[in-house]
Amino acid sequence: MTAGTTLTHGTTAEHELAALQREHGRPLFALLLRLCDGDRQRAEDLVQETLVRAWQHPEALRADDFDSVRPWLLTVGRRLAIDARRARQARPAEVGADAVLENARVCADHAERAAATLDVREAVKTLTPEHREVLVLVYFQGASVAEAAKALGIPPGTVKSRAYYALRALRRVLPGYAADLR
Repeated sequence: MTAGTTLTHGTTAEHELAALQREHGRPLFALLLRLCDGDRQRAEDLVQETLVRAWQHPEALRADDFDSVRPWLLTVGRRLAIDARRARQARPAEVGADAVLENARVCADHAERAAATLDVREAVKTLTPEHREVLVLVYFQGASVAEAAKALGIPPGTVKSRAYYALRALRRVLPGYAADLR
């Protein structure tokens, strides 16, 4: 359909829309399919929406400034695809009826983390002062074995053995956290 085609009573007649679809539908669909990352259903929906816009704005199809309505259709389709993509990105992901919510990603629970921190603090208080010093330096402050040995004035082998026995004692005091202490 070209700009010279006559439109009926200010709206596009059904047969004229069908002609518009036949003439420009394939290139429009090809563009929208690329913009929809290969999602045929979404591309078909956008083709239909583009043709609805053409039906709603017959004055754009009658413009004498251009020989073909294809650039107008492609521009409208492209803008609709961009709007649809932005709308999908702004919404949270849709969950289907068959989706199992138990498999959904769980957000970190700060209450559990705070409770675990308190448990670990209480467990560390039960250690001997020597074991506690090594554990605090190596695991909580991130010191290397050599740095801890130098800071405490003991051999590196002693730091390693105290760290081993401190973790072993914590495993006994914190049985629910045993996997985290390996």
